[in-house]
Amino acid sequence: MNIAVVAETAPAKTLIPVIEKLNDNITSLTHSEGAEKLLRPYSSEVLPIGKGRRNTTTKRSDLTIGRLVLQDTFRTYKALKSADAELVLTCGNAGDVRKGISAAKKLKIPKLHIEQDLYNPIEMIAYADLITVPNMHAKKILKKMYGITNTVNIKGYPQAEYVNRVPIMDPEEIYRHYGINDFYVLFLGGDTRASDIPRIIQEVQKLDKIILIIPYRFEAKSISKFITRKGVYVIDGYVDLISLMNASQGVIYCAGMGVTIEVGALSVPSVKLLGFHTQHASNDLAQSLGIDVVSAYDIEYAVGHMKKPHGSRLIKNGSKASIKVAELTRDMRMFDNSNGGRKSLKLIWDQRKKYR
Repeated sequence: MNIAVVAETAPAKTLIPVIEKLNDNITSLTHSEGAEKLLRPYSSEVLPIGKGRRNTTTKRSDLTIGRLVLQDTFRTYKALKSADAELVLTCGNAGDVRKGISAAKKLKIPKLHIEQDLYNPIEMIAYADLITVPNMHAKKILKKMYGITNTVNIKGYPQAEYVNRVPIMDPEEIYRHYGINDFYVLFLGGDTRASDIPRIIQEVQKLDKIILIIPYRFEAKSISKFITRKGVYVIDGYVDLISLMNASQGVIYCAGMGVTIEVGALSVPSVKLLGFHTQHASNDLAQSLGIDVVSAYDIEYAVGHMKKPHGSRLIKNGSKASIKVAELTRDMRMFDNSNGGRKSLKLIWDQRKKYR
């Protein structure tokens, strides 16, 4: 079977344990440099579907965003058609999922989506044929909030399996590369507003520690202008985040499910910043792992009391979950494939408005 996967960097790490259990032809579609590097060894072909949209302090107009999305959706349509895809596998809640499901819907290709961000999913999952969820709570939330019932509980997070066995650089190599061996990582991910960055940097600089900042979707120059002391550095470009976090003394992050799973599986001391998604499944997971979820104003205190999360069960359940997803690619018809459609899309759209 020809399977097309559509993913950004963190979702790619969720999909890889699934792909490894398949004996199918995999075509990967992405606009992320990180995802391309991760997925290429597992794919017969990697096709670009546009460019990633890095956040900046300058807000783009709705017209500009709409034009860019339409262009990339058309690229995705052509890529799926050229790959002769028989199934589209998506994960995450960013624009790549929107484009992938939209294009697959137009081409009438079955769509299997792995959902983890149940409070703020991408609106187009309303048209996925089958949606996996990590637990029964998520299953109930999707039904209650959005009227989505075509869900299957896979009882875990496949990304945890990826983190547990991915090759990790020896910390000594990291120390030699950066010339330091006692540092903390600040990761500014998808849960970070540009307007929150000055406060986060100000509070982090109160720590008497070396800080390596990973800006992820932000331009490095939009971060560095707020740095006012030595020992705080912005790392631009792609980094081996898992190896970097593993070698660190601790991680401070304003991001969602992907990084929460990673620090949990690594058991690295961590603090999660409460981003603009005040209600978020990653907050629930972090707290269940023993990771404090705090505001930027509490960074100094929280870092002083951070501890290792307990992630052994996270890894065990993740391995079982990836097996379940691989099985579903063969047996989707065993489950309810009636999607939520326009009504669910409207409910999700209204929910996402709260975070704009």
